[in-house]
Amino acid sequence: MASTPSLAVSAAAAVFPSAADPRRPPPPSVAIVDKNSSYGRSLQAADNGGGSGMEAPLRPLDVQEAMTMLTEGKAVQSAMYVPLLHRCVETGSLGAARAVHGHMAKTGAGADMFVATSLVNAYMRCGAARDARRLFDGMPERNVVTWTALVTGYTLNSQPALGLEVFVEMLEMGRYPSHYTLGATLNACLASCDVDLGKQVHGYAIKYGAESITSMGNSLCRLYAKLGSLDSALRAFWRIPEKNVITWTTMISACAEDEECVELGLSLFIDMLMDGVMPNEFTLTSVMSLCGTRLDLNLGKQVQAFSFKIGCETNLPVKNSTMYLYLRKGETDEAMRLFEQMEDASIITWNAMISGYAQIMDSAKDDLQARSRGFQALTIFRDLKRSVMKPDLFTFSSILSVCSAMMALEQGEQIHAQTIKSGFLSDVVVNSALVNMYNKCGCIQDANKAFLEMPTRTFVTWTSMISGYSQHGQPQEAIQLFEEMRLAGVRPNEITFVSLLSACSYAGLVEEAEHYFDMMKKEYCIEPVVDHYGCMIDMFVRLGRVEDAFSFIKRTGFEPNEAIWSSLVAGCRSHGNMELAFYAADKLLELKPKGIETYILLLNMYISTERWQDVARVRKLMKQEDVGILRDRSWITIKDKVYFFRANDRTHPQATELYQLLENLLEKAKAIGYEPYQNAELSDSEDDEKPAAGSLKHHSERLAVALGLLQTPPGATVRVTKNITMCRDCHSSIKLFSLLENREIIVRDSKRLHKFKDGRCSCGDFGALL
Repeated sequence: MASTPSLAVSAAAAVFPSAADPRRPPPPSVAIVDKNSSYGRSLQAADNGGGSGMEAPLRPLDVQEAMTMLTEGKAVQSAMYVPLLHRCVETGSLGAARAVHGHMAKTGAGADMFVATSLVNAYMRCGAARDARRLFDGMPERNVVTWTALVTGYTLNSQPALGLEVFVEMLEMGRYPSHYTLGATLNACLASCDVDLGKQVHGYAIKYGAESITSMGNSLCRLYAKLGSLDSALRAFWRIPEKNVITWTTMISACAEDEECVELGLSLFIDMLMDGVMPNEFTLTSVMSLCGTRLDLNLGKQVQAFSFKIGCETNLPVKNSTMYLYLRKGETDEAMRLFEQMEDASIITWNAMISGYAQIMDSAKDDLQARSRGFQALTIFRDLKRSVMKPDLFTFSSILSVCSAMMALEQGEQIHAQTIKSGFLSDVVVNSALVNMYNKCGCIQDANKAFLEMPTRTFVTWTSMISGYSQHGQPQEAIQLFEEMRLAGVRPNEITFVSLLSACSYAGLVEEAEHYFDMMKKEYCIEPVVDHYGCMIDMFVRLGRVEDAFSFIKRTGFEPNEAIWSSLVAGCRSHGNMELAFYAADKLLELKPKGIETYILLLNMYISTERWQDVARVRKLMKQEDVGILRDRSWITIKDKVYFFRANDRTHPQATELYQLLENLLEKAKAIGYEPYQNAELSDSEDDEKPAAGSLKHHSERLAVALGLLQTPPGATVRVTKNITMCRDCHSSIKLFSLLENREIIVRDSKRLHKFKDGRCSCGDFGALL
């Protein structure tokens, strides 16, 4: 009977014959021996006494028994080591792999190239790359499978650069790589983001005719798609003659990651079905993601029905993507039903629900619904903590974004403590979300503390902190931090420059603003967008140089949008240049603005100057554009309880006390210079012809501030969120309330954050336009 090593060699040679053409890379043996492969079956047959030419009945290999034999030092056939090493890989047992290696050294089985190759693979997959390399260097003979195992192993161990060095070393030694080797090398190129070397490997594959091999084409598609070259990925895709489900799924998934390629991805899915290739759960997950990007619930329901048809409806990724689609479309009841039915929900499922609710806050029909969705996200997070699942970094970053949007400081501080306890605070994504949360809640010192404690900072974190300083009226700190960012070698983007120019605008630093504006264009090759122009114009208007603002528009040649013309109207009016204010108002009306606050701004100006024809013109345009009514809403959170106010609201149990407090404060404010400013009467009713009763001095934010002053301890900060821009009257009165009550009062409206302290506001009195 032939010896086992000979049998193993014969079996491998029968399955993988060497190539006769030296120009074509020979197909390799598999690096990992599968028990279902012909090689694995041959080894098992040999272990059971096969090899006589007749098929011996196979029995499962008792690994524990085999390990006992090795421990006792009994002589075994060299083929027995391969499935044992395969079991070491499955269990991730490095100690067991080393024990097998020690026994191989005793029996001399390490001289068998196939067994040694399996050991190299086992070491690599158990994380012992140095042991694998040491063994590889000591092998007297290596084949293409050995080289491939080393390349693959380095990539698996997050050392793709070493894997690429092995590939180059292989070529320098005159060895021909197989298409498996080339595929492993392409994976290493992808892991190291080296698209140039990937293209060279692609050229090698074309030269030796391996490009048309399906697995090779799949690797090329994945490389180009992941490294941002979708066109090259598509070209490689269309050159694959026999596309399998992995091929199609690779391209569809690539399209799902690019919002501009949604239609292409759906078209490929249809082509896949027409080609007779049955999609798997990964394909359907990507297709459902495409439906979510497209916000196409009808198509998503068809895909959902198709998943039932082919039996993939119970697959967790498919269920997650389906649930997320319903959530993105605002179908919260159906999404919650699917979520509650999942018995196998993973942390990805929980994260999808939390991040989904966070995203649809912006698309809510009104602010009340937006806050309701935010509270639902907080509730799901609470339920997650009570479950067996543990939050991860994506959970914390998503829920912190919810706290930022809701200005929920108390909840945000609790989550901050949980990130410290769980060890996720060191993650840059979580830390960036934490800095943003404190900034949005008006806690610039806490934001700065979190920023300074970050072990790693990205440009997003730097930009968030610069923006925070700008919003809190600390322009010098914002400029200094920008310079530190540049010294740290971090490249700013266009959003960074918006925050920087906004800081210059607040401080009236014209020369610095012009310097940074030019730096953005010349040094960083960033073309200005409307937000950059808006900051420059805002700066001139703040300084009362409205003519310079109009000259800047003429000189740069850009077309102002609704927000910039509104700023010009408010600025010109504030500085008494009514001629330019009326000119800007005419330009604004030519745009047929969509925001109701813009119309209220114009109405206030025209009413105060008794231009009744213009008042009628604005009201007529409001009806034509169907802009609706201005709803005044404010919220304040006190001891984990949220209080909601409308204009002239008397529904609160302490309404009498609130109104009395407001009257007293307004009387005291008048004594130190407060003069009521009359705005246009705003309706908070569904019927514009029936304005709400009550005085305008009781706008929602003043009622919320009054409640905060009543129910919080002396000296505590009062935090209020408002759904629209503060009016001038409320802005000037609350500014004086902060002085009279010796309190810090923070109001975040739809435009910016107002931090009132000692009779001053962080916006420099330019944040209230109405």
